[in-house]
Amino acid sequence: MPSVKVRGRGQVTIPASIRKELDLGDDATLSVVKVGDVLVLTPRKLIGDAVAKKAARAMKKAGLRLEDLLTDLDKQRDRYNRERYGS
Repeated sequence: MPSVKVRGRGQVTIPASIRKELDLGDDATLSVVKVGDVLVLTPRKLIGDAVAKKAARAMKKAGLRLEDLLTDLDKQRDRYNRERYGS
């Protein structure tokens, strides 16, 4: 069983063989759970990625482009400012 050393600021290095087996890239995010005296590290997918993909699919299905959303955002911002500040 490989062991790791805790370095300054709590950093640990996961052995390359384990990173490869779990397909952990340089930007991988892990969840840390303390169970008794044990730390459990599990790969975690960032929710932002899933939300972005879902939004992209919904936009494509609705026939929207990013420019459409930005134009609507400007309109909504103008409306909000008029209602809020009377401008």
